[in-house]
Amino acid sequence: MTQQNTQSMEGAQALVKCLERQGVEYIFGLPGGSAIPMYDALITTGTKIKLILTRHEQGASHMADGYARATGKPGVVLVTSGPAATNTITGIMTAQMDSVPMVVITGQTISSMIGKDAFQEADVFGISMPVVKHSYLIKDTNDIPRVVKEAFHIASTGRPGPVVIDIPKDISAGPFTGALDPVMDLPGYRPDPKLDPERVKEISQALAKSRRPVILAGHGVLISKAAPQLQRLAETLNAPVTTTMLGKGAIPETHPLSLGMLGMHGTAYANKAVVECDLIMSIGSRFDDRIIGQADRFCRDAVRIHIDIDETEINKMINVHHHCIGDAREVIEEMLKHVGPLDTDDWLQRIAQFKKRYPLRYGKQGGLKAQQVLDELYKMTEGKAIITTDVGQHQMWAAQFLKTVRPDDFISSGGAGTMGYGFPAAIGAQVGRPEEAVWAIVGDGGFQMTLCELATACVQKLPVKVLVINNHYLGMVRQWQELFYDDRESGVDLENNPDFAKLAASYPGARGFTIKRAADIRKILKRAMEYNDGPCVINAECEKTENVFPMIPAGRPIEDMLIERPRQKMEKPTGST
Repeated sequence: MTQQNTQSMEGAQALVKCLERQGVEYIFGLPGGSAIPMYDALITTGTKIKLILTRHEQGASHMADGYARATGKPGVVLVTSGPAATNTITGIMTAQMDSVPMVVITGQTISSMIGKDAFQEADVFGISMPVVKHSYLIKDTNDIPRVVKEAFHIASTGRPGPVVIDIPKDISAGPFTGALDPVMDLPGYRPDPKLDPERVKEISQALAKSRRPVILAGHGVLISKAAPQLQRLAETLNAPVTTTMLGKGAIPETHPLSLGMLGMHGTAYANKAVVECDLIMSIGSRFDDRIIGQADRFCRDAVRIHIDIDETEINKMINVHHHCIGDAREVIEEMLKHVGPLDTDDWLQRIAQFKKRYPLRYGKQGGLKAQQVLDELYKMTEGKAIITTDVGQHQMWAAQFLKTVRPDDFISSGGAGTMGYGFPAAIGAQVGRPEEAVWAIVGDGGFQMTLCELATACVQKLPVKVLVINNHYLGMVRQWQELFYDDRESGVDLENNPDFAKLAASYPGARGFTIKRAADIRKILKRAMEYNDGPCVINAECEKTENVFPMIPAGRPIEDMLIERPRQKMEKPTGST
């Protein structure tokens, strides 16, 4: 039975009441003409939903994304039409690529002007279609409650993702006479596939024959809250675990069975283990190109197993011998009924040799090393901090040296590789988990794309720490140019960077610090940790031409991993940076 409306209200007021029913606590956004009725409703309804006013719509979408990843709750964005709506597309794509639940509500020109090139009109429904899980254009005010209920259900069930709700101004401002809690109408949506126990038994039988297994844990393990079950499975099997970058925290990286991150810039011992394993079982990972390298060479002599909630991912990148469709936690819990300890003592000794021979390391000579700054940060926090990152060299160093010991503590743009993501995502994470220490590890290039959100952090008095790995370069591109393009630098020198510490200090409530020497790292980081009345920016003036290793050139097999700078010219890679 649906609950009927008992008072007259506008569509926007019904929208806010429906958001309350979905448990929404925060909205990230920026107002504009077509969104005014919705922003007005945040006042007239007396809602307890708090608006986090951002300085840019892209920042709003990344904040909602960071909030969602840190809390597991859908993030909510509210912006106006046209360029405001299109400014969220980068954030929507980022969420879609990484399976993040998010609901983006956009204003739209009045219904009668749609398709007539009205002021600030954009076909948000069409533009967003390739990068959403679902999109809505509301044409009837009374449809608002149903659409909101469906949007949150779609965004947060099955394989999560972003949903766009486009609302014309006459719809949000029009009279609402419908039901606030209608029945959803999603006849073709089946987000929870039925688990096939026979598939799990087949996988368990394959595991029983393995002597050199590797478990690959992806973001799906974290999404399904399956980290405890995964650790129990690894300990039961006595099998090592490697993770994707987004899977960091699926098992504590301090655990003896942890191999750290796999792939292009993963640990050498994780990559060595995958090359020599006789079985690899991926749980909640899509076998993306950053992991497999050359697809036809990846684990070609090993038994390949894939467990995923999304059937379209099976055999998309590599062919597998066994698969199971289902929620990671449900599959692991079923598997635990059928598995026991494997004979892996020799295998674990072999991996211990890899770890001893190929540890993560960095030189101590020359200028300030980003790796050392991050290594010291890890030691000072003991891994008990939420880490967000931008994309580039600093991201890979953060993934390597900042060990993740808890689920949902490492937040980064994986599939989209979005520069400018790290800082606003940190704001969202801090809003969602206010008692936690939150560190944004950013590059000097990416930080300048969204640093305007310092104002947002100051207004909200958020104690986010922003560590700028400042090498005055677009470092990852420069690294590729050095290795594969005869060191011809083109468009990578950021010679006019501002003084980030002074820039931060110009925002009321923010603090800025600079690190230039290794001897000052702990002292400056400690000062930043002690300031909690607003954001801090720590400008680490790092060595300009340091490279990230290990490295597997794009499109090449894992066996071609580089441990250090090559002494001879490299062939151009076949994949993207």
